[in-house]
Amino acid sequence: MFKLTLSSFFLYCILIVNSSANEDFNKWLKKFQVKAINAGISENIVREIMSEAKFLPKVIEYDRYQPEFYEDTFTYIKKRTSKKKVKDGLKLYKKEKEVIETIEKDFQVEKELLLALMGIETNFGKYLGKMDIISSLATLSFDKRRSEFFTKELLILLKLVDKNIIKKDILYGSWAGAFGNFQFMPRTIRNYAIDYNENETIELKKIEDSFASAANYLKTIGWKKNQPCFYKIKLKDNIPKKYLNSSARNIKNKKKFKFLKRYINNHDNSKKYDNLMAAIIIPDKDIIPGAETFSPAFIIFENYEKILNWNRSLRFALAVCTLKNNFKNEI
Repeated sequence: MFKLTLSSFFLYCILIVNSSANEDFNKWLKKFQVKAINAGISENIVREIMSEAKFLPKVIEYDRYQPEFYEDTFTYIKKRTSKKKVKDGLKLYKKEKEVIETIEKDFQVEKELLLALMGIETNFGKYLGKMDIISSLATLSFDKRRSEFFTKELLILLKLVDKNIIKKDILYGSWAGAFGNFQFMPRTIRNYAIDYNENETIELKKIEDSFASAANYLKTIGWKKNQPCFYKIKLKDNIPKKYLNSSARNIKNKKKFKFLKRYINNHDNSKKYDNLMAAIIIPDKDIIPGAETFSPAFIIFENYEKILNWNRSLRFALAVCTLKNNFKNEI
């Protein structure tokens, strides 16, 4: 007589759930293909690419658990701005110095920033991701949480392939559908990626096109070279709560830096940045259980918010700007 153990019962439940999800996914896939063709993408491309799309349960797991939403700020930044990270970045810089410096001059975006973004996104091209981007985007489009966003991204990607801007056989990247040295989403590729070396193909896993595309993106959204990103601060207890931002979605109550100084114990006495618009963030408050209200706290400037356009995470932007400064001290 068969005896059902607890572990085998859970395995059975998982198999049933996955089987049901796969069945529903296949139904969704058929409807999506019709939608893609109606959107003007060639039927051959749609059938060829989407016929291989699979439901990836792991992608849903990754979407539900992202480290920037669970690690405290100190831990998050420390992991991503280590001495080894700086050493690896300097190695890449020395190897590709001529092209990186040319791109810096052409786009007026600091090489240290470009190195920091690549270092945090892909560890300088070592971790580009091995997941099938089509299946990842299809899974996230099928999932209800952010279906509209990822459906649009998938349609954009199919159009890029259809127009021969991106080759379909290299579509491997992150679980969220990001691609290349700087982890561009399809929309970012469409809007900002460029064929810098003019070989008629955008190659975002190569230094020239990827660095130039990242620099083009940052320049276009308004990054200001040699302007500050953030400073760590100690807040006074009398600061009104309306000036404290704990969400990356909408930075509120921005003021000139000279106004906010009245609530900061350790502000710089120089007036260099007094007229720059700034805001205060407390990144741990709404995420880390038991976090203090006033610590850690940071004063942020407009350049910091440009990094939020790249990744809507307070910790990510802090880590990028920290690593940028670490590179600046070494180059």
